[in-house]
Amino acid sequence: MASMTIRNIDDRLKARLRLRAAAHGRSMEDEARYILRAALSAEAPGPRNLAEVIRARLAPTGGVVLDIPPREPIRDPVDFGR
Repeated sequence: MASMTIRNIDDRLKARLRLRAAAHGRSMEDEARYILRAALSAEAPGPRNLAEVIRARLAPTGGVVLDIPPREPIRDPVDFGR
C-alpha cells in the first residue's frame, strides 16, 4: 500500500475531520481514507456539449417546442446615401 502526506491543511478543516472521525468511531486517518474512497468511487461524468446540458435542463418540464418561421426572400441592402 502507498502512503501519502498532506501538508498545509487549514486548522478548521483538520478540526472538522477530527470531529467527523470521532462521530464515526474512526481515526482521522481512517476517516480521510473513507472520504477519499467515497469521493473517488463515483463514476466521473463524461464531457457533455452545450446542447446536451440544455436538453437535460429542460427535460423535466417537457421540453420546449419552437415554431420555425418560414424563410423570406433576401432583402436588398440598405443604402446609407454614400
